[in-house]
Amino acid sequence: MSHPYWVAFSSIVEKEVNRFLRIWPQTLLPPAITMVLYFVIFGNLIGSRIGQMGGFDYMEFIVPGLIMMSVITNSYGNVSSSFFSNKFQRSLEELLVAPVPNWVILSGFVIGGVARGLACGIIVMLLSLWFADLRIEHVLVTITVTLLTAIVFSLAGLINAVYATKFDDVTIVPTFILTPLTYLGGVFYSVSLLPDVWQMVSHLNPVLYMVNTFRYGIIGVSDIPIGFAFVMLTFFVLALGGWAMYLLTTGRGLRT
Repeated sequence: MSHPYWVAFSSIVEKEVNRFLRIWPQTLLPPAITMVLYFVIFGNLIGSRIGQMGGFDYMEFIVPGLIMMSVITNSYGNVSSSFFSNKFQRSLEELLVAPVPNWVILSGFVIGGVARGLACGIIVMLLSLWFADLRIEHVLVTITVTLLTAIVFSLAGLINAVYATKFDDVTIVPTFILTPLTYLGGVFYSVSLLPDVWQMVSHLNPVLYMVNTFRYGIIGVSDIPIGFAFVMLTFFVLALGGWAMYLLTTGRGLRT
């Protein structure tokens, strides 16, 4: 007989996965089309003029960043929209009063976000094979940083959904915070090309650690020490996880 907690966890995960698979033209297809455009415009057209970056063809250099961008935006968007929809429809209240620990609820939504982030990342990676000779230099590093990144932004999406009071609030953070951080996180350039002052500023951007660690896993180069990057990623997971658990435990913005 299955443990009740496992039943609750697997039910939440199944609901979350079925949700984005059921509407795949809205959840999986747009990221694929967007990234193909990035490959064509930045990789082929602009990249042919830039030449090399960090000792690699420009296309090979930006592909890891574009894959990670897809993982970030989709893991974040899945949890923020889904959790807020449950809160808006009052179905979340039923889940919170059920004899299910908050960590089970949190884990279920986060794994759902991770699943969509990984699905989009895999799709973009497969599409990138048409444009670049992609290889994976460090498989374990690649898998680990992808999972940690998806977890970080799934947690961030849940926190955003807790504080949101209307659907417009769910889009504010991706538009004014997430997108700038992603574009300034070394996706299209090496931070070593920046002046010293801007390099210091860039190191305050959490996306920088994710993109560079993933790039190291794919092509073997990084602008930052990999060990320090993993320390930062672990810190982000613990900090955001603790924050999310606090919000669920206190019921802030959830119980009315």
